[in-house]
Amino acid sequence: MALRELSSLEKFLGLKKPNKYSTQGDKKVPVLQSNNGPALVGLVTIACHLVKEAKRPELLGDSAESRAVVQQWLEHRVTKLEGCTKEDVKTVLKDFNLYLQDKVYLAGNQFTLADIFMYYGIHSLIVELAIQEKEQYMNVTRWFDHIQHYPGIRHHLPPVAVLRNRIYTGRHH
Repeated sequence: MALRELSSLEKFLGLKKPNKYSTQGDKKVPVLQSNNGPALVGLVTIACHLVKEAKRPELLGDSAESRAVVQQWLEHRVTKLEGCTKEDVKTVLKDFNLYLQDKVYLAGNQFTLADIFMYYGIHSLIVELAIQEKEQYMNVTRWFDHIQHYPGIRHHLPPVAVLRNRIYTGRHH
């Protein structure tokens, strides 16, 4: 999955020459062998490298605080979402829902790499939820729907219906 995410990130960033990736270990940690240095290991390390290569530093945050928030969410993505058990899903989504209560994006009002990789990370969780369950996490589904419609993000992932269409009667309640 991580290799597809990195490939989608490359497309989003408009990088012309696709990189060649490999994986290492049982957890299939992505590895990028660069031409002029040591191999880069790990989803977050490689993703940050690609953003810098594409000269899109705003995706890493526009202030020291927002850069720290982006890094925090990227770490959260790798440590909490990778291998998330069914029992963990509700806790992860509940905490995420609470965090997004007053935010448009993870690092405040700016779309960042954290939004991209958290979207990729929770996509499979959201797909598995019934509409009623999605309604319990309104802030997550609002954010998720917004990110999935962000231009160029959803390369390898199918769209997900996140909210039920409400049918209103002619009467006012």
